[in-house]
Amino acid sequence: MCGIAGFFGFKHLTHPANTLAQMTASLAHRGPDAQGAWLDMDAQIALGHRRLAIVDLSAAGQQPMSSAGGRYICVFNGEIYNHQALRSELEQEQLAPNWRGHSDTETLLACFTHWGVERSLQKTVGMFVIALWDKQERSLYLMRDRMGEKPLYYGWIGTQFAFASELKALRQLPSFAAELDSNVLASYMQCAYISSPNSIYKNIHKLEAGCFLELKPSALANQQVKLQVWWSSLDIALNSQKHQITDQAEALYCLEQQLKLAVNLQAQADVPLGAFLSGGIDSSLIVSLMQAQHSQAIRTFTVAFEQAGFNEAQHAHTVAQHLGTDHTEFQVTAQEALAVIPLLPQIYDEPFADTSAIPSFLISRCARQQVTVALSGDAGDELFGGYRSYLFAQKIWSKLAWVPATLRKQLLQVLLKLPTSSLNKLLLQSNQELGEQLHKIAGALQASDSVYTLFPRLSQHWHHPEALVLNAQTSKLSWPMTKLAPQFAQAEAAMMLFDSLNTLPDDMLCKVDRAAMAVSLETRVPFLDHRVFELAWRMPLAFKIHQGQGKWLLRQLLYKYVPAEIVNRPKQGFNVPLATWLRGDLRAWAEALLDRHLIQQQAYLNPELVQNEWQNFLKGAANQQRLWCILMFQAWLSSQD
Repeated sequence: MCGIAGFFGFKHLTHPANTLAQMTASLAHRGPDAQGAWLDMDAQIALGHRRLAIVDLSAAGQQPMSSAGGRYICVFNGEIYNHQALRSELEQEQLAPNWRGHSDTETLLACFTHWGVERSLQKTVGMFVIALWDKQERSLYLMRDRMGEKPLYYGWIGTQFAFASELKALRQLPSFAAELDSNVLASYMQCAYISSPNSIYKNIHKLEAGCFLELKPSALANQQVKLQVWWSSLDIALNSQKHQITDQAEALYCLEQQLKLAVNLQAQADVPLGAFLSGGIDSSLIVSLMQAQHSQAIRTFTVAFEQAGFNEAQHAHTVAQHLGTDHTEFQVTAQEALAVIPLLPQIYDEPFADTSAIPSFLISRCARQQVTVALSGDAGDELFGGYRSYLFAQKIWSKLAWVPATLRKQLLQVLLKLPTSSLNKLLLQSNQELGEQLHKIAGALQASDSVYTLFPRLSQHWHHPEALVLNAQTSKLSWPMTKLAPQFAQAEAAMMLFDSLNTLPDDMLCKVDRAAMAVSLETRVPFLDHRVFELAWRMPLAFKIHQGQGKWLLRQLLYKYVPAEIVNRPKQGFNVPLATWLRGDLRAWAEALLDRHLIQQQAYLNPELVQNEWQNFLKGAANQQRLWCILMFQAWLSSQD
């Protein structure tokens, strides 16, 4: 795992080498082991690299790296898990160079030399972003992995085309404008993350998953790039559904074999390696398959929070004990968790309001004390129907769809006018979150005309963010449900792919990448081996959601390794006691960020709406997540000064 940065067309930069050094230095956390730079003043191309040495720890693995024939120069962030197999294929075809080392970067360069860019990408199994300079064609290529595990930002900054693993590196360029995009900010308020291909800044974009772009010198004048899709999750899902595995025994066998292969490939490293273990279905399965293929106890990690109701450590301990792993449980106090919050703007570089970023950072920091690489169970929910919302959206719509739309909206409006505290009293509930959830559901239903429009709104926090964000219109996702719905006969399947295309890369994977790389820890996700993704879409929905329970087939596989009574429990998630904090230890911090005069001066948000939200929250009558979206934007904005 590493950090990359560079720029193309820098004739107006006074000190390009110094600028490149500053860019890569800002990414030191992504690669603390070495720094490298390569510049061609004639071609006006600069490539920078920060290295976290994982495979081939010697100098033979350092970057930027040139191909054996000298045509290509490459900087690379990620892992090519099948690079040994690619080397063997090159050798069999008598195309292999005299290998200088055993790094996957050198393997990639040999592949590009003999097979070209797109064919080489199709042969890879891995997670990556790659910047490749072709000296012969004088072309720059930027490439991103199939599922979007590794990040890459790019755009025009002054007269330079620039790119980097994180926005903080782009900010080092002297002409960086840092102009916020109000429409993107509105979209963030809806989703709590910023969706691809946008960034919070105008003219700066994320390279989307499964894409590569090509840039030639002739395109510098008109500032245009050629963007191509080399792997499409939508196409793969649709094509895989045409070849379904309808026999349960066959499906279970294929799943076990493919996951074993993915785990085995990803458990290869020249540095200490372990796994996150929450005790839930996904992480328990990955650890089970990992331990089954190792003769020695693998290292597993979990964090234990001191507050009741937010602690899964006992479940992880039970699973680890059954499997015989070398398990470490890190005790985390509320004050340690709270201390992470001021770090979030620097870690994420743009507004990001997923509260599970806090425990993600804590578990990463703790694991880094013992290992450099950790496997995780992320993406099991998206591929195998694990989220309750897949069932809930369908269930609630089926109960209310028969009510005429006008009457439905009137009834929902009445519900929305009732304070959440009153709703809790009416329902004889002491749980403050119940009223918030009812308001959120009512707001989503009010703006929906089908289960396909309801589902994304159930996870949105501000349904009308244009009222909150000044000078904004509601931005749309690149992959809206309305675009996916006609492709799937079953609504749940469309929901799962919606999450795989949107929430997974821009929320879940972003969260883990930034949290882990902030402490120089590489994370790997076996569920995102693209062959596992393809296999998952060959499974009928009934193998995923069965009798009201998600991840049915994953559970059947896990029961071969861990007894059902150990892992069968309601999904808890990676949560923190946010409402308690905001009304207690974080109150002064929040009030300073939400100060009416400050918000008026900044001129991004509606100060009246912000104040209403804060006061309603203090009274127990507002959604904590909506407020957290505002606070994370304000905290990020303050950090930019």
